[in-house]
Amino acid sequence: MIIIIGSGAGGSIIAMELALSNIPVTLIEKGPSIDMKNAFKCYDESDKGIDLLKTSCTGGSTTVAAGNGVRVLEEELKELGVSISKELDEVEKLLSIHEMDNEHFGKGSQKFMEIADELNLNPIKMPKFIRDNDCIPCGNCAFGCPRDAKWTSVDFVKIAIENGAKFLDNTEVIDIPIKNEKVKGVTIKKSNNKEEFIPSDTVILSAGAINSGILLQKIGLNAGKKLFIDPFVTIGGILRNIGFNKEVQMNGVVIGENYILAPHYSQFVANELKKQGAKDSDIFSIMVKIPDDSYGQIKDGKVIKENSIKDIRFITEGSAVAGSILVKSGVDPNSIVSTNLRGAHPGGTAAIGEVVDTNLQTEINGLYVSDASVLPKSPGAPPILTILALSKRLSKYLIDKLF
Repeated sequence: MIIIIGSGAGGSIIAMELALSNIPVTLIEKGPSIDMKNAFKCYDESDKGIDLLKTSCTGGSTTVAAGNGVRVLEEELKELGVSISKELDEVEKLLSIHEMDNEHFGKGSQKFMEIADELNLNPIKMPKFIRDNDCIPCGNCAFGCPRDAKWTSVDFVKIAIENGAKFLDNTEVIDIPIKNEKVKGVTIKKSNNKEEFIPSDTVILSAGAINSGILLQKIGLNAGKKLFIDPFVTIGGILRNIGFNKEVQMNGVVIGENYILAPHYSQFVANELKKQGAKDSDIFSIMVKIPDDSYGQIKDGKVIKENSIKDIRFITEGSAVAGSILVKSGVDPNSIVSTNLRGAHPGGTAAIGEVVDTNLQTEINGLYVSDASVLPKSPGAPPILTILALSKRLSKYLIDKLF
């Protein structure tokens, strides 16, 4: 039996692929199973000094993702001896990656595309894994889709279960016992605090960069360093009756050399602008996201993150461009405010070539890692497709190895 820890992008596709190949699988999820509309209730509390967005629930952070399907780090991984081009193609087909139709572009997204084009920023429609026919724009992409109109890892979990996988939610893995440099299974703690050992000679750690890093450190591996978080700010101002709060979020994108820009509604921006008399429907805002230097780490179970001078320069550069788009769109320049610096895609804590090999195996025989932990550097863009592709590649390797 293969044990998979975590039901997000990394763990769910492996569970599905192995179950479809009639390989016994136990998938373990720390968080609860939820109605998708309640995903926002599962955001984890951030450690002091850092604002980091991640969730603990079935489906992981895919439940609160904006449905963005972009290919990242393909060439960087190839340089490390990990080719995922074929798997990326397969994942794009699995998720039906596409640009949404024009009916799903509201006034705010249209203005973003038009003004960015006027400024020669070469905007493009964001590739999405949202089903157009099921999507009635409501602006809740990052809170959990109330109509279940986007792909999430829950889709793959369901297929895995239908094909024989055992699924344990509300179950935390607290240890990964090792003997003679070989994995022996996992120790779990259930919601009633009862501990139990589950034996296995193959364990796949897909609990996310933070939790995976903590578990790897606990068993003595040199993980949890070189953490990146893909920092971002959202900048917005008042544009009366724009109605952007009800649009599909991040439906367009500008890919700059040092940042990406995408139209994005933030409740933090809204709260500030309401002090100026704005309504939710009067707010237009843009996200600025950068690839940060890996100056973070996990220490004593806590996240510590510093920003380099380059990080600050990139955020400032992107923010200036975003401000220009807002003003040219008609936003009152005196109303413009910004969120604090936040993080959305933690990774790098068990990087390929440092903590895992090209087959994503650690120095412990039978212990693999397949989530954003293994990414070699910050993508500065949503990594879901790349994580799925890496996990699909690992599932092929395991199937070939076992059969």
